[in-house]
Amino acid sequence: MAHESRRTQLAEVAQGPVEFRLDRRGPATVVILYGGHMRAELALGEEVFAQAGCSILVPSRPGYGATPISTGRSQGGFADVSAALCARLGITEVAAVVGVSGGGPTAVTMAARHPALVRRLILQSAVGPLPWPDRRTYLGAHVLFAPRVERGTWAGVRTLLRYAPDAGLRMLLHHLTTLPVRDVVAGLSPESRAELVALFSRMRSGHGFLNDLKTTRHPVPPANGITQPALVIASRRDGAVPFAHAQALVAALPHAQRVESRSDSHLIWFGEDWPSIAERIRAFLGPGSRPA
Repeated sequence: MAHESRRTQLAEVAQGPVEFRLDRRGPATVVILYGGHMRAELALGEEVFAQAGCSILVPSRPGYGATPISTGRSQGGFADVSAALCARLGITEVAAVVGVSGGGPTAVTMAARHPALVRRLILQSAVGPLPWPDRRTYLGAHVLFAPRVERGTWAGVRTLLRYAPDAGLRMLLHHLTTLPVRDVVAGLSPESRAELVALFSRMRSGHGFLNDLKTTRHPVPPANGITQPALVIASRRDGAVPFAHAQALVAALPHAQRVESRSDSHLIWFGEDWPSIAERIRAFLGPGSRPA
């Protein structure tokens, strides 16, 4: 998992400008909607789709990167923005829309509102149709990630990661796991530690994270009429999005399979069983999705 910054572009759709990254490979395209603190410039766990020969389209959701908060501010609004972006780029079919963490509700809504475009739904550590986040997280986020202070918050994170990386990882992973965080950090390989330090060092919240909290705090059940097959991947040790969200998604989506990760945290891509989960994802995408 390389976490260098990646080149993005801006497109104008009816709802406003949207930042995106399109990595063209094969005829099948997946759309990835990342969660909090992520933008199109960053990548996480995309290798499974690249190795399957899929093109990858990553929009920055409202308030992240160069996408203004006004471009599709709600989950339904940005589901429509993502569909309009596909049309703008000549993409007439999406092999799967992938909802990661706080991007999950928008992915579900995109599948519901654009069934002719979206063939499958993949949800990774995704927020489901339950209240999220808890009050403590909600209030704390408004202190740390308010627009006037979030730049300083992330500057402090980068400084800590540079000079005391293990302490920085313990701080950042504390709310992402239900296990003792020292054990989680101690169990990371040197490669995983380096990858996480690089990823966290490039994150920003912009106006997006507080918007996420506002739009997901009082959720509605997944929209009726979702007929696409869905793959719901989550860990019981996830401290950021409780496993109950995955259970609720599987109960609400009529054609859903649940894959239980053995990851020690919200970050399923760093779990020891990620290679086998990646195989499940490739199988779910179809017979044409095999390692290049």
